[in-house]
Amino acid sequence: MKTILRILLTAIAVIVIASFLPGVELQGYTSAILVAVVLGLLRVTVKPLLIFFTLPATIVTLGLFLLVINAVIILLADYLIGTSFEVNGFWIALLFSLLLSFFQSVLFSLLKEKDEK
Repeated sequence: MKTILRILLTAIAVIVIASFLPGVELQGYTSAILVAVVLGLLRVTVKPLLIFFTLPATIVTLGLFLLVINAVIILLADYLIGTSFEVNGFWIALLFSLLLSFFQSVLFSLLKEKDEK
């Protein structure tokens, strides 16, 4: 149940970000849910491998290279999903990943407060 709620909250964040960020195209609500699921799967499978293989660059940049990895995950999701979700360029993907992380942290913190009550 918690996983489904997290996917829906991520889909809401994707819809909100795509509505005001130029360069991000989203076709509908089902596409937003698909984006949330694909991003979750990529973060679980591909992101740890990318972090492992780019560990020297991450250490040298004091962790800032993780922002690049997040943008690559967004671009990979764009490639896998196809025409229903499009991100135009690396810098838009980087900004999208930053905004998505911010919105997810806010929404998930609301979820934690609800669980504690």
